[in-house]
Amino acid sequence: MPVTVPLSSRRPGTSRRRRVASRAATVTAVVTASLGVLTGAELHGSSDSRETRLEAAPDLLAAAPNTDQFAATEPDRFTAFTPPEAQRPQAVPEPVLWEQHRIATEAARPRTVRPVGGVLTSHFGQRWGAMHAGLDFGDPIGAPIAAVTDGVVVEAGPASGFGLWIRVRQDDGTIGVYGHVDDILAEVGQQVRAGDRIATVGNRGYSTGPHLHYEVHHPAAGPIDPLPWLAARGIDVLRSPA
Repeated sequence: MPVTVPLSSRRPGTSRRRRVASRAATVTAVVTASLGVLTGAELHGSSDSRETRLEAAPDLLAAAPNTDQFAATEPDRFTAFTPPEAQRPQAVPEPVLWEQHRIATEAARPRTVRPVGGVLTSHFGQRWGAMHAGLDFGDPIGAPIAAVTDGVVVEAGPASGFGLWIRVRQDDGTIGVYGHVDDILAEVGQQVRAGDRIATVGNRGYSTGPHLHYEVHHPAAGPIDPLPWLAARGIDVLRSPA
């Protein structure tokens, strides 16, 4: 009975051809990736010439990994390209600088100030048999009067007993009254900020000498003592002004 011997399914040289094909595919992938990086550099303003990149191509081919070891090696890593303009110091636009300055100045400014530089001469309460509903500050005629808080002028002009006055709706909803003023420097509806000059000290109305009479009126309680109200906002009017 004849014996059948199975022939090998592989032809001579098949394994070698596969290794060569695998290596060729790997080289193609590396070259393609490298050319992609070079193309990206050209698009982003790289100073390398085209001739220099072409001369570097044989080196890239020589650096291709061996096919038999490719699976065991770490994949190539490419350095990200940074365009030259991104490496230059970036100047801040002038409008942005001005806005930053404005914000810093606004955050640093006081929200409550002393109304005048003169000393406290009379307190809130009963005086000469009548209610004295504010604080008196002695100061020369013409001395500046400042808005105590941010607010809106709601009245400015003649007033019984005060000669002339200014009334300001303050930032907390109270009304600040400035009486016996000599000159009015603000008008009704004007927005004022703490420290803005709104009038000058006078001696008008029922007054025994030049001074500012300052009151604080609460919407629900009426006139309240300005001394603790100012103290709660960081202003100690009992201390002599600097």
